[in-house]
Amino acid sequence: MFEFRGIKISWLGHDCFKIKNGHTIYFDPFEIAGGERADVVFITHEHYDHCSPKDLRRIVGDTTVLVATQASGQMLRGLKVKETRIIKPGDELKVGEIEIKVYPAYNINKFRSPGRVYHPREEGKVSYLIDFSGVKIFHAGDTDLIPEMDQIITDIALLPVSGTFVMTPEEAAEATRRIKLQIAIPMHYGSSVGSRRDAEEFKRRAKCDVVILEKER
Repeated sequence: MFEFRGIKISWLGHDCFKIKNGHTIYFDPFEIAGGERADVVFITHEHYDHCSPKDLRRIVGDTTVLVATQASGQMLRGLKVKETRIIKPGDELKVGEIEIKVYPAYNINKFRSPGRVYHPREEGKVSYLIDFSGVKIFHAGDTDLIPEMDQIITDIALLPVSGTFVMTPEEAAEATRRIKLQIAIPMHYGSSVGSRRDAEEFKRRAKCDVVILEKER
């Protein structure tokens, strides 16, 4: 767990984080044992390792707000929550005291077949910039190094580093030059893809402070 200006950030593996300061926020719950009831859950896209109804059932309830893409929302209809907010890149919204800006997340050089990237921009997968109690946190989702990162101003950036479907450690390090940030935390490794070596290589190359978190349950 890492604490920054009263905000507690826990990495639960892969792209999943729990963020606490009075309220409890999750990003992309996947392969979690359970945990505290969520006030807000952010889903970056519909792939099984980011949008997992089985895992969501362990932490949501009738006071939980889900923030999700259109494709993800279709998978979450059976969940008993307070509200599901469907978003797309470019949206700005507020959930309680949390201010949210939605950015795109997509591939430009990771291909599933010739000319076909894993995460096409037109599919509407997203990243989130949230302002939570005066602390800005950017969760990049599954993305390559894309031009939109030049727009990001944040305190903390949660960046994928495995190079499988997402940025390599070298590309993620370049993202720390493009994003205006204080601290980066690597993700998208150590589960189905990538290893801690990717996180360490990213830390070695990054142009900001890097915190490598131990996975919590």
